[in-house]
Amino acid sequence: MAGAFVSLLLEQITTVLPPQVQEELNLVGGVNTQVGKLESNRDAIQSILKDAERKQVKDKAVRVWLAKLKDVCYEINDVLDERSTAILKREMDEENARSCKKMRYSFMRSPIIGLNKGNRDIALKIKAVSEKLDEIAKEKDMYGFKVYKATDHELQRLTSTSLVDDSSVWGRDDEKKSVLSMLLAESSQEARNVDVISLVGLGGIGKTTLAQLAFNDAKVTAHFEKKIWVCVSEPFDEVRIAKAILEQLEESTLNLVELQSLLPRVSQYIKGKRVLLVLDDVWNENQRQWEQLKPSLAGCARGSRILLTTRKSVVANMMGTNHPICIQTLSNDACRSIFNHVAFLQRSEDERERLIDIGNKIADKCKGLPLAAKVLGGLMQSKRTREEWEDVLSSELWGLDEVDKDKVEKEIFLSLLLSYYDLPSVVRQCFLYCAMFPKDYNMRKNELVKMWMAQGYLKETPSRDMEVVGEYYFQVLAARSFFQDIKKNYREDIIFKMHDIVHDFAQYMTENECHTMDGNNLGEASVETSIARVRHVSMMLLGETAFPSSIHRAKGLRSLLIDNSGDPWRGAALPDVMKQLTCIRSLNLSQSLIKEIPKEVGKLIHLRHLNLKGCGELVSLPETMCDLCNLQSLDVCWCRSLKELPGAIGKLVNLRHLCIGGSGVAFMPKGIERLTCLRTLDCFIVCGGGENESKAANLRELKNLDHIGGRLEVRNLQGGGIEDAAEAQLKNKKRLLCLDLNFCEGDENRLGGIEDSNLIEVLQPPSDLERLTIGRYGGIVLPNWMMALTRLQELRLNGNLEVLPPLGRLPNLEWLSLRGVRVRRLDGGFLGIEEVENANIKEGEIARVTAFPKLKTLEIWNLRELEEWDGIERRVGEEDATTTSIFIIMPQLQHLSIDNCPLLRALPDYVLAASLQELRLSCCENVEVLPPLGRLPNLESLSLVRVGVRRLDGGFLGIEEVENANINEGEIARVTAFPKLKGLVIVGVEEWDGIERRVGEEDATTTSIFIIMPQLQYLSIWHCPLLRALPDYVLAAPLQLLDITQCPNLSFTASVRLGKSSHT
Repeated sequence: MAGAFVSLLLEQITTVLPPQVQEELNLVGGVNTQVGKLESNRDAIQSILKDAERKQVKDKAVRVWLAKLKDVCYEINDVLDERSTAILKREMDEENARSCKKMRYSFMRSPIIGLNKGNRDIALKIKAVSEKLDEIAKEKDMYGFKVYKATDHELQRLTSTSLVDDSSVWGRDDEKKSVLSMLLAESSQEARNVDVISLVGLGGIGKTTLAQLAFNDAKVTAHFEKKIWVCVSEPFDEVRIAKAILEQLEESTLNLVELQSLLPRVSQYIKGKRVLLVLDDVWNENQRQWEQLKPSLAGCARGSRILLTTRKSVVANMMGTNHPICIQTLSNDACRSIFNHVAFLQRSEDERERLIDIGNKIADKCKGLPLAAKVLGGLMQSKRTREEWEDVLSSELWGLDEVDKDKVEKEIFLSLLLSYYDLPSVVRQCFLYCAMFPKDYNMRKNELVKMWMAQGYLKETPSRDMEVVGEYYFQVLAARSFFQDIKKNYREDIIFKMHDIVHDFAQYMTENECHTMDGNNLGEASVETSIARVRHVSMMLLGETAFPSSIHRAKGLRSLLIDNSGDPWRGAALPDVMKQLTCIRSLNLSQSLIKEIPKEVGKLIHLRHLNLKGCGELVSLPETMCDLCNLQSLDVCWCRSLKELPGAIGKLVNLRHLCIGGSGVAFMPKGIERLTCLRTLDCFIVCGGGENESKAANLRELKNLDHIGGRLEVRNLQGGGIEDAAEAQLKNKKRLLCLDLNFCEGDENRLGGIEDSNLIEVLQPPSDLERLTIGRYGGIVLPNWMMALTRLQELRLNGNLEVLPPLGRLPNLEWLSLRGVRVRRLDGGFLGIEEVENANIKEGEIARVTAFPKLKTLEIWNLRELEEWDGIERRVGEEDATTTSIFIIMPQLQHLSIDNCPLLRALPDYVLAASLQELRLSCCENVEVLPPLGRLPNLESLSLVRVGVRRLDGGFLGIEEVENANINEGEIARVTAFPKLKGLVIVGVEEWDGIERRVGEEDATTTSIFIIMPQLQYLSIWHCPLLRALPDYVLAAPLQLLDITQCPNLSFTASVRLGKSSHT
């Protein structure tokens, strides 16, 4: 289906040639006439394209016509891009010539000769493609297309869309209970260790969701020692499945490429363990392929399970299913619940009442498929009027019968088609582009937006960058449920997938446009019929699989993604690709074993996006790369062998994203200041002398890069001069959200002193900064601008600091990390409350002061000189007759970690806030008394590792005060200590007292009942050689995992019930 591609390509055909080259066109007969026809044909075709795109679903002849039109549009687009590139290079050459102060005669003569010839060649190409378009335009009258006026209001209707929490599941309670029962039951056959459970049903019916519910259930997690999830999909690749299993068993498989070497390792890891293996979306009916994997799973313990999802009963039978579960369609009520949850998100009750009757009728058309209900719900989010809802209900697309059921399920196809056609053409194109990725591929939002941008799908406006437009399109598609499993990784990048049915739909709609190649379909014959028309390809290459030469026939290829675990680039494969596939806009060679990029890369004049991330053996980039004046994105992160960037990188005037973090690059080349289009520069490395100084940029080259945003790390700051640093003008980089200022890398003992203080003072960041790191800093005080960062959310400090400013007065700070600083005392000055205490307050007035009002995480690590951490006399909210101020300190603190503070004697009272969920106290041998931690109502995780406390008693639990309290006769005090604690780690304790009355016991003399750690699930006790017994309340807890190591004198009752245990 070519419609969306054609629409966007036509939009890219604008004014063909600027006035300065019109004279050259006159030398080529008939070109000006063809230029006029090109523009008129463009407008005529654009007006009927909407009707043609809808008719192609039913009419094969229309599909063929659109495919021809699409091919010609691609040709035109390439020619025009070649023309604009030639003009840009000419302008750059002229600028370089002027900067070199060349004589006017020599400057004019050479460029014009080249330009004339280039213009003539381009003019001939324009004439040829315009004639082709003219022929195709004449054919359009054969199909009786309706003419529609172009509209620009479609996008505006999407502004109300919102992402939906898709964690809620309706109508599957009974099925979930059945699956859990089968997973947790004893094995059904005496001689069989692994039972197979199959979930069988239509695509989009909820099989994967049901499997996920079971996989993530707490009882299942406790029952199985190892849980493994593998998406199988098509084709059934034994090597990929084995690698996926091993990687989830915590082993790298980078150098393992043969099944014979993978399977024994799988057997070794799971031998004797109770294992749950989920095989999602299985299609393969070949018994032989499955038999190759089965022996490696035979050694796991009795009670192990394989849970598979499939659309085919024959697959379930082939895999030896003991327990088939046929997943039925949902009831109408359940479908309505899903639909309403999405469609009425953020709507008023009045709107809901006005539209609910139509909504129920639309939901009933989902035929019990939850995915269809989510997709239609996402569609209706953008529909505000009753008339719009009625239009969807009465759409003629509901009557569509011409669907290839071998490629996509009809029931879900109609819902997807309705939502798809409701999108603007550019958003449809962005969605269809995702068909190039394999099924179950983990896409990254930022990378995808760069790829969209490289194809010209994103148009910049005066108020919105292309990246912002791409972010919005992503949100729209996610709201329509075209994307799912959306989550952030540890680097804050959004990762997501497409449902396999949605992927089927995208591939159905793109036909030959997007293609996925793997080890099973790399042969010449298998791609002969379609490869020449493919535009976007992803290749999954395993082991020693060579790069297929058949791809050279795809002369119009625009995207190439290589996902490989071996080295497919032996010999001249990569140079040949760059010679043959010159239309490429996006090239992804990440994680490959290439050692160098060939000089032929300079021939890829259309290239916008180059991803070399993780190419650990890459040692150099050619200077010819700097001829790629259209390049928008270059990623060499984690290319550890790469020591420098090309010297002429300043020629890449359209570069918007330069990512070098984690690479071996030692300095920034001169000319970086010319890259004024940069939106991302993740790292700037100051050279600071040595052999590279003559070719290295200094800090002042940051001055003109005011568009950079997101995160910037400035490394080796000690090598920068104060004047250069001041010229960098970081405060003008208004888009910066995260800034890392790091001094001398690799020298922990460096003392920078006054020099560091003066340098950092002139590196004032923008006031809207959200995250700041100052690393290996030699100064003893922080810069004066620190307290002006009122929007700061995260602050990490490391270095020789001896005095801290009143950080408690930063109103939005959520995360504070102090590592290796040399402060001796944390007091009221650190909190920012001294000024209040010393202020003159009128008699009778009360000052309410909150320090660190939003702080959630506090890390105090390696403060070897810290002795005192002062509390406050008045606890939170207390007041009496003499009180003039009330202090509320860290009211939202959830995570507190204190490590390697050997002189610290005690914790302040205020850190034991009611909100605290996690406390880690490690290597603080001087802390000999613990506060009553058991009284923390929300504490879920507690680690006490090598502290000075030798005995855990009632004071630790917080119950001594209750035991000693006066209780009226006949009254019973019920006391719960550690009510929510789930995980406890103890290292180096000598005694651990129990309590006389066990949980819930009482008699005639009992005045209190103690409930201790009622939710404890995980207990780890290490290096406690003098510990002889566990307290009674621990043995009564619902433990699922008990880990005891190097505690030779410890014994415990065998009656304790555990899900998993170890005792060494």
